Amino acid sequence: MKKYIKLFSLSLLAIVITACSSNGQSNSNKTQKDLKMNLTPAKGEAVAAFASGCFWCTEHIFEAVVGVKDVISGYAGGTTLNPTYDLVNTETTGHAETVLVYYDPQIISYAELVKVFFASHDPTTKDQQGPDRGSSYRSILFYNTEAEKEVAMNEIKAISASNRFKNPLVTQLKKLDAFYEAEEYHQDYINGGKGSMNPYIKNVSIPRYEKFKAEYKGKLKKGS
Repeated sequence: MKKYIKLFSLSLLAIVITACSSNGQSNSNKTQKDLKMNLTPAKGEAVAAFASGCFWCTEHIFEAVVGVKDVISGYAGGTTLNPTYDLVNTETTGHAETVLVYYDPQIISYAELVKVFFASHDPTTKDQQGPDRGSSYRSILFYNTEAEKEVAMNEIKAISASNRFKNPLVTQLKKLDAFYEAEEYHQDYINGGKGSMNPYIKNVSIPRYEKFKAEYKGKLKKGS
């Protein structure tokens, strides 16, 4: 994951375009061994993973969906073992910023979560979401089973055959082999209030979330 902060002065106003994090904190106290998540969900739960740009934004979006119980920000899709924030910043690990979504399959299906995924980002921009650029911001639709893979492929085919997007999809379809939890300060960054003073949240994350809310046809939690 890269970290950019570009400030442009215009009179007394600053227009900020940043990538996902302007937070100067280093790794949390956890060892990286602790950060590899167990992908076996608790009884009555299911788990899915999605990469669609900055995980601050993606986490905020999935947390708002009815049936989602918890969302963890982290890294997946690469080959480097035990990736850290600093390593992912180099764009050499192969990992993308990803969220792990725990949900109740009796309330919401994997197929509906795939719809949330496509409704909440631009799947036609290679290695980029808005001002965030680099392979760690690429669009990846992860699956755990062959049944989920078929659901994902069918949605990709349906969207590709429609006129929904002007450009072709560049979303990757990958088996979820491992997920590494991001450092603690990334977790619940928007809903937890950690990013309340971050210009990126105001100028990028919140507009992206509001656009999703306006366009998504599914159920959102009250107050979201």
